[in-house]
Amino acid sequence: MAKHQNESDLLSTYFANGTEVEISSDEDGFRGAWYDGTVMRPIFKKQRKNNEDDEGGDSKIRVLVEYKTLMADKKGKKPLKETMSLVQLRPKPPPERRRKFKVSEEVDANYNDGWWEGVVMEVLSDGRYSVFFRGTRDQLEFEESQIRTHREWANGEWKPSFEEGGEDEEKLVSPETKLNNKAAEEFSVGSLVEVSSDEEGFEGAWFAATVVKLFDNGNYLIEYKNLRNNDDTEFLQEETDRLHVRPPPPDIGPFKSFKVLEEVDALHNDGWWVGVISKVLKGQRYKVYFKANNEELEFKHADIRLHLDWINGKWVRASQALKL
Repeated sequence: MAKHQNESDLLSTYFANGTEVEISSDEDGFRGAWYDGTVMRPIFKKQRKNNEDDEGGDSKIRVLVEYKTLMADKKGKKPLKETMSLVQLRPKPPPERRRKFKVSEEVDANYNDGWWEGVVMEVLSDGRYSVFFRGTRDQLEFEESQIRTHREWANGEWKPSFEEGGEDEEKLVSPETKLNNKAAEEFSVGSLVEVSSDEEGFEGAWFAATVVKLFDNGNYLIEYKNLRNNDDTEFLQEETDRLHVRPPPPDIGPFKSFKVLEEVDALHNDGWWVGVISKVLKGQRYKVYFKANNEELEFKHADIRLHLDWINGKWVRASQALKL
C-alpha cells in the first residue's frame, strides 16, 4: 500500500477539501495551461493488482475539482466540475510582488481563463510585453499585471523558489537550485545542445544535437544525433531559433531510485520527454505518466533522469530533489 499512503499524504498536505489549486487538462485546446480551481473531495478508486511486479498498492486517488473560470453551461453560471488525478493538480502559487520582466524570460500569461507558459520577446514602450507561445506559435501582448514568473511544482517545491522580499528574479532562484550554470545564449559551431520542436508528435521532447552553423539572424543549423532524414541516409539537419535550443543538462550523478510523483525525463523515441513517476515497479523499473498525451509507459532506471528546467540561463530543480 506504499503508493496509496504516499498519495494520501499529498492529499492531506496539499489538496484537502476546499483548498485552492491550479488544474491542468488533457483535453485538446486546454493542454499546457493551468486553471484556477477548488478541491471538492477525493475519490478513491479500487484497482485489481494485475502485475506481481507492482510495488504500489491497489487503489488510486482521484480528486473532484471545481473550476473558477471555466463554466459547464452556456450562460456561464455553473462552474465546470471534473475528476482529476493528483499529477494534474498543484497548489495555487503564493502571490508575488509586481516586477519588471526581461526579454527571453520565461513567464506565464493569463489568457483564455488560464495561465499559459510563454517567453517574453519584447518589452514595449507602454509597459506592455509581447509574449511568444511555443505550443501555438502565437505572439500576443499583455499588461504587466497579466503575466507572472514561470515556475514548476515538483516534489513539494516551487522552482524557482519563492523568497520573501525578492523583486529581482535572481533572488527568486535560491542558490541551491543553481546547477552548472554556463551561459548559453549563444552556442558555437560544434557545441553539443538539446533541441525542442513544435512539430506535431514531437512537442514536449528534447533531442540531442550538434551546432553545425550560425546564421546572421541568430538562428542555428543543428544536426540531430539520433534523428535521421526521410531517406535514412544521414542524420537530420534543421534550422532552429534560440528559443528551442539549450545546453545539455549537467551530470548530477546517478540516483538510486525515484519516487512516486517525482518529475523526470524519460528516454523515448530518441528524445527526452518530461513526465511524472506514477508507479514504482520491482527490478528498478518505473511507470511514467506523460501529461501532454495522457499516456503511461514503463521504463528501466537507466532510461530516466531527474527533470531540470533551463530558466533564464540557469538550470533549476526542486531543492529537496538533490543536495549538492
